[in-house]
Amino acid sequence: MSHAILVIDDEPPIRRLLRTGLATQGYAILEAPNGRSALDLLARERVDLVILDLGLPDLRGHDLLRTIRERFPSLPVVVLSSRDDESGKVEALDLGADDYVTKPFGMAELLARLRTALRHQITAQGERPVFQVDGLSVDLVRRIVRVDGAEIKLTPREYDFLRVLVLHAGKVLTHAQLMNAVSVSSEPQYLRVYIRQLRQKLEADPERPRLLLTETGVGYRLKAPDDAPKTSSP
Repeated sequence: MSHAILVIDDEPPIRRLLRTGLATQGYAILEAPNGRSALDLLARERVDLVILDLGLPDLRGHDLLRTIRERFPSLPVVVLSSRDDESGKVEALDLGADDYVTKPFGMAELLARLRTALRHQITAQGERPVFQVDGLSVDLVRRIVRVDGAEIKLTPREYDFLRVLVLHAGKVLTHAQLMNAVSVSSEPQYLRVYIRQLRQKLEADPERPRLLLTETGVGYRLKAPDDAPKTSSP
């Protein structure tokens, strides 16, 4: 059974672009031009993922996102955001969006983000025993971290941050989400110190990270695992 994706956007050209691009990959597409029709569809139809444009004519996009998250806690939501709307991205992620894509966007990038969001929904109920990506291995049961086979010693706090990033690999986590998950000071520089320490221990070149990526003005993203699907099928 193909995944059903609800596209919430008031611009017909954007909906047409998404309908064409996603349908060719086997997704079933539902469309809503505003927030109220979207909520009606969600109440009546099976939906596996939502693509939400924040600029809607009837409801504030962030308010709609809050409602969706309250009514459908595990439903993945990927937000479409304007390029210069950093505060809007942060608010959306803090409200529970799984990811965001900036306009204009490439279809290949969007498809990759959708696959990651769908995969995260499937694995969200339980921790994978061993996470692996590009030489990094994190054993969540034994709390052992290795890089290219060599065991890496982390402080308890460093491991706490890494574990949260692993559990949400491929997803952007805002500064507030990370700090709340680990219950630390809300001062941004506090988080930057730990991210820098993790990069020093995990990255081949900490100044050019490949694993622990910065989303400027928003937060951080750990690269998706090696067992992520490599094909474009949903």
